[in-house]
Amino acid sequence: MSSSTKRGFDTTEFEQRTAFAQQAMHDAKVDAILVTTEAEIRYFSGFHTQFFESPTRPWFLVVPATGKPIAVIPQIGAGGMAATWIDDIHTWPSPRPKDDGISLLAEVISKLPARFGRLGLPLGPESILRMPAGDAQRLIDSLSLEVIDCAELLLRQRFIKSPAEIEKIRQACQITSGAFEALPEHTHIGDSEIEISRRMRIDLLNRGADSTPFLVAGSGAGGYDSIIMGPTGRIPEPGDVLIIDTGTVFDGYFCDFDRNFGFGQIADDTHHANAAVHQALDAGFVAAHPGARMCEVWAAMWQVLEDHGALGNSIGRMGHGLGMLLTEWPSIHPDDQNVLEPGAVITLEPGMIFAPGRQLVHEENIVITENGAQYLTRRAPPEIPVIR
Repeated sequence: MSSSTKRGFDTTEFEQRTAFAQQAMHDAKVDAILVTTEAEIRYFSGFHTQFFESPTRPWFLVVPATGKPIAVIPQIGAGGMAATWIDDIHTWPSPRPKDDGISLLAEVISKLPARFGRLGLPLGPESILRMPAGDAQRLIDSLSLEVIDCAELLLRQRFIKSPAEIEKIRQACQITSGAFEALPEHTHIGDSEIEISRRMRIDLLNRGADSTPFLVAGSGAGGYDSIIMGPTGRIPEPGDVLIIDTGTVFDGYFCDFDRNFGFGQIADDTHHANAAVHQALDAGFVAAHPGARMCEVWAAMWQVLEDHGALGNSIGRMGHGLGMLLTEWPSIHPDDQNVLEPGAVITLEPGMIFAPGRQLVHEENIVITENGAQYLTRRAPPEIPVIR
C-alpha cells in the first residue's frame, strides 16, 4: 500500500529544531549540548540508520551555541552523515576500546566558544547516555567545563511536534488502525497468540509500515493479567479476551495503541469494564486541550473508572508522549503538572483492574490542536469485536 506522506524532512525542519534548542540553551546558560542516542542524533541531523542496533560503537552529536550541529562519529557512518544537512563531520576508526572517540570529542568541544563555561548532557529522568560510563567520566574530566543536566530541555522540545512529524505519526496510526480492523477477518478460535500476532505483523508491512518493533499480546478468561508479555503459544478459548498492543513505525515515528478482541462470547462484567475504559478515554479526550495539565487528563479518566468500580490501575500512568520513541515524556499521571500545548502528541491509555487478576486497557493516540484534541488513530468501536 503506497503512502502520500512525505519521507524525510526539508532542511528547514532541522534548522528550526536547532535554532529552538539554541535559544533554550542560551536561556539556560549552556555553551553546547552533547547527545548520543539514535533518536536525539536523528532529531537534529536526519541521520536515519538501523546501525544503532549494534551496541559496539558510540555516536556523538554536539549542538553548539550557534551554527549547525557537529558530528563526531565512527568512520563507518561518514557517508551516511554526509548525506544529511550536517557538514562538520569528525570521524575515528571505531571500534577502538582504548579511546573510542573520546579524545576527538573532547577536542571538538574544547574548540567551541565557552561564554558560560557549561556543557549540557542528558542526565535526568527518561534520558540515557549511549556510551560507556567510564568514557563519559573521562570526557568530563578532560574538559574545563561544568557539566549540567539538559534532559528536560531536550524532552520538552521534542514533546511538541512539527506538522511534518505529526503526519508521520498519523500515517503509522492509520496503517495500524487498518490492520486492527482487518484482524477478525483472518483470525479464528483455535489460533494461538503467536499465530495471530505474526499475521498482523505481515499485514502491517503489506499496508506500508516500515517495521513493528513492539507487538505484545496476552489473553485470559474475560480479561488479562499482564499487558507487557507475550505473545505466547497459548490458544485463546471461548470467553477469553485478547489484547494486542503495538508500536508500529513509519519513517522513524511510532504509533502506540491497543485493541481488545473477544473469543466466542464475552462475560457481563467484561462488557461493563469495556464500557468503563471506553467512556474514560472519551473523558480524557475532552480534558486534553491546550492549557490542561497531564494530571487533569488523568483525573478525568480515573473518575470514570472509579465510578465504574475500578479496583486499581497496575500500569502506573494512563498515557504518555509519543513520537520518535514508543513512549516519550511526559506521563499522564496524578502528579504530572506538565501543560499540553498545540502540537503535543500523546496516548490516552485508561486501564482498570475490575476483578482479581483481570484488567482491561484501552488506548488511542491523539494530537493537541488550537481547538482541542484530534484523533490520529481510528477510534475503536464501543463494543469488543468477537472472534468466532
